[in-house]
Amino acid sequence: MARTASFDRQVALDSAVELFWSRGYYATSMKHIEKALDMRPGSLYATFGSKSGLFAEALDAYASRSSDDFKQISDNAESVVDGLQRYLRSFAQPCNDDARMPAQACMLIKTLLEVNAEDAALRAQVDAILANVEKRLCQALERAKVMGELRAEVDCPRLARLLQTQIIGLRSFSERNVPSDQLTALADDMAAILDAYRVR
Repeated sequence: MARTASFDRQVALDSAVELFWSRGYYATSMKHIEKALDMRPGSLYATFGSKSGLFAEALDAYASRSSDDFKQISDNAESVVDGLQRYLRSFAQPCNDDARMPAQACMLIKTLLEVNAEDAALRAQVDAILANVEKRLCQALERAKVMGELRAEVDCPRLARLLQTQIIGLRSFSERNVPSDQLTALADDMAAILDAYRVR
């Protein structure tokens, strides 16, 4: 039985995420894309319009997967703060790991550092995705305040920005060839930031 077009598109996007994550946007040629997605040039252009169009869809697919990961971690946690700390610790996985798909935020941070002003639309897309991540963090922090887990005076937008800064830093640092136990320790330190804001 033939696969549906929507399934084929998702398979193609998953392959594109893996390809762009491993090679970067500029180092990925149309030949690389044709081979990775097993598509002819005509089909690629008809489906995605251009290399930048495919990359934009791959970024959205990756962001959606990261959002799902955040929700799953949060839903399985004992408390809001516990869920946030588990989420922060999830960034200990190296970006250059051998896993098939990139670790959380790897592709976003790589793109943020790589894409230049000539590709303003892609840069704006990454900025918008990261703004949504910050918004999710802020909403979770606000919930934690409502639940009495964080002190009433906590500035949730400011704390969300601090956490995102830590995430971006850790993701950038993980591009180095450093032992995984160092990344784990740093992720633990990042998660421990929230302890200073808990209700005692």
